[in-house]
Amino acid sequence: MSTSIWFWVAFHVGVFIALAVDLISFKRRDRELSMRAASLRSVIWVVLSLAFNLLVWHKKGDDAGLDFLTGYVIEYSLSVDNIFVFVLIFTYFRVPPRSQHRVLVWGILGALVMRGVMIWLGVTLVERFHFVLYIFGAFLLLTGLRMLFDRDAKLDFEKNFFMRLCRKMLPVTQEFHGRRFAVRVDGRLMFTPLLLVLILVDIMDLIFAVDSIPAVFAITTDQFIVYTSNICAILGLRSLYFLLARMVDRFIYLKTGLAIILGFVGTKMILAKQMHIPNWLSLLVILTITITASMAATKPPSDPNDSDQI
Repeated sequence: MSTSIWFWVAFHVGVFIALAVDLISFKRRDRELSMRAASLRSVIWVVLSLAFNLLVWHKKGDDAGLDFLTGYVIEYSLSVDNIFVFVLIFTYFRVPPRSQHRVLVWGILGALVMRGVMIWLGVTLVERFHFVLYIFGAFLLLTGLRMLFDRDAKLDFEKNFFMRLCRKMLPVTQEFHGRRFAVRVDGRLMFTPLLLVLILVDIMDLIFAVDSIPAVFAITTDQFIVYTSNICAILGLRSLYFLLARMVDRFIYLKTGLAIILGFVGTKMILAKQMHIPNWLSLLVILTITITASMAATKPPSDPNDSDQI
């Protein structure tokens, strides 16, 4: 089912209004987000996404509504993995908390463009060459296995090709200058390390999108559903980051859950013709894995003194 151009326009207008309101309210706070504020904002983004889901359900029908919800849950679950990498990036570059929010805002704007292009290319490929779905499925299955058995892999940002290229081509200052990406030093335009962080965040989001976007193709190839479910998931990523970043060391089982999700989705794509798995069943399985992994990941460590108590 084709989607009216006005539905596309209305979605993007809503996204930019929501981002503007969120950015203005954060600027007025003039301080780091507390756990309570981050929790509230995370809930608001989820509610807004579910409200848009109801609109899709009403305008495009039950199947499209269920496809959006399933795609959103997949993307939101997989986006948690981004948070681990963002924590490493911000820690490595020693980015102040208030500057982190600005990087994530501009990173999302970049993700809007990059993911839109990737989804358009992916849908075009699938429509012309259906066998591409099997390639996507095998890729997701292998990614899930790699994530499952290589959970302790380290990221070396100094060896990143784009970082080395940026350092060679761009004049970069040694220190941060507040939340600015560029400054003038002795009349010369210089870029701050914050710009390098923004570039790296967008590159890592692009890498993660290579995993997450094909996962939604297992649910639907409707370009509007794939795109909007992606964007709604990453819109809530900033608030979720400030909520979970301080508890990242407790997420010891979550990567296993994400690996199982990728493996399940990849298997579904490969066996699509031999075994039809309804999208409602996929949603149920993914929700079960996500909730179970999240509960296990956030379970507080047991107190050894408890065993001594009667």
